[in-house]
Amino acid sequence: QVQLVESGGGLVQPGGSLRLSCVASGGIWSMLDMGWYRQAPGKERELAATIKRGGNTNYGDSVKGRFTISKDNAKNTVYLQMNSLKPEDTAVYYCNARNYRTDFDSWGQGTQVTVSS
Repeated sequence: QVQLVESGGGLVQPGGSLRLSCVASGGIWSMLDMGWYRQAPGKERELAATIKRGGNTNYGDSVKGRFTISKDNAKNTVYLQMNSLKPEDTAVYYCNARNYRTDFDSWGQGTQVTVSS
């Protein structure tokens, strides 16, 4: 069972930046594809970004060009750098780890991001 702990959320003005972090423990990092998903009030959870074990990345259409996902294999940590934030980016952001062999998903508890003036 993989445990995921997110940090870095908060309140930011439109146009600002935030960096989210997610530390994984209890699993084998090299077997995990990592991702960030978000859920706004009244909406379904949606993809923000994913990064495969080998480093390939994928982004949701609404964040392309503004968000960057990266990881530090030595620290078992995945990051989401969010720039040019908009009010519609307001959501709870969840870290996800998927075992590439079993497709078993683990989720973090979520971190709130609020973009408002």
